[in-house]
Amino acid sequence: MKSNNNLTFSYFQFTVFADYGPLRYLFFSLSLLIYMSIISANAVIVLSVCLETSLHQPMYIFICSLCLNSLYGSTGFFPRFLMDLLSDTHFISRPFCFLQVYITNTYLGHELTLLTIMAYDRFVAICQPLHYHNKMTFRMVLLLLTLAVLTPLYVFSYFLYLASSLPLCENKLHSIFCTTFSVVQLSCVDTTVISTASQFLAVISVFTPLSSVLYTYLRILLVCRRSSSEFRGKALQTCLPHIVTFGNFCISLFCEFSLSWYNVDGITTFDTVFSLEFLIIPPIINPLVYGLNMPQIRGVIFGFLRAGNRFHSS
Repeated sequence: MKSNNNLTFSYFQFTVFADYGPLRYLFFSLSLLIYMSIISANAVIVLSVCLETSLHQPMYIFICSLCLNSLYGSTGFFPRFLMDLLSDTHFISRPFCFLQVYITNTYLGHELTLLTIMAYDRFVAICQPLHYHNKMTFRMVLLLLTLAVLTPLYVFSYFLYLASSLPLCENKLHSIFCTTFSVVQLSCVDTTVISTASQFLAVISVFTPLSSVLYTYLRILLVCRRSSSEFRGKALQTCLPHIVTFGNFCISLFCEFSLSWYNVDGITTFDTVFSLEFLIIPPIINPLVYGLNMPQIRGVIFGFLRAGNRFHSS
């Protein structure tokens, strides 16, 4: 039973960090390695698309945007997490906590909208190839990217406002980073409405893109069935990375939502680590899938490496 003493706390305290002694340096090193790998892998894809004019096409621009979003989401989590691993106290100021909530939520929203746009791009390229250049113009690409970025920003700004205006009875967060659900659970007032609205938004935000992507690839599958084996091979080559990426992200979201709505008192250390999948796995998988599987991007990366080797040897 929560107290009715409404307080405005200037900071929150993370309660799930344990004193691991010297092991925390090992955890810090592993986490720093993961973060640097995410930055390096995604930066390589971004630079390859930006510097190589042959990659200035809708599909590669969307891939570049996806990697930029991975950098955005990872930066919203890892610097603070790395600091907490080495710190003896685990406090975060109220503004920075809500900033982290906003970044992680918009990162999720951007990932979903970008993956949905990428599915539409593949649908037009495979099912309507003669109209592709007429439909996927630079103006259309810019419009789609603007909608993909601004829609989550506006939607989550409203829910952030609701969460930040709630009166709180305590400031102990049962998580290792700030989330909407962990903050709302500290409120002194009845949060049924905001919790229901947040869950409804989460379900709609996941199942609407998921339904759109499934419908898109069903249409692509029907077209491939009536086409030659060579056409099917090319279609699979361009669609498989997106299918892998989208499937992995949906699994990550399922893990996050399941643990967010779970009873916090029953969450174990394994559950806490498992909840980080959406912040770690997609940012690592995305550049590997697109960088290693797509010959155009792979060729550009190897070309840059060969040019660098010739420069150093000379």
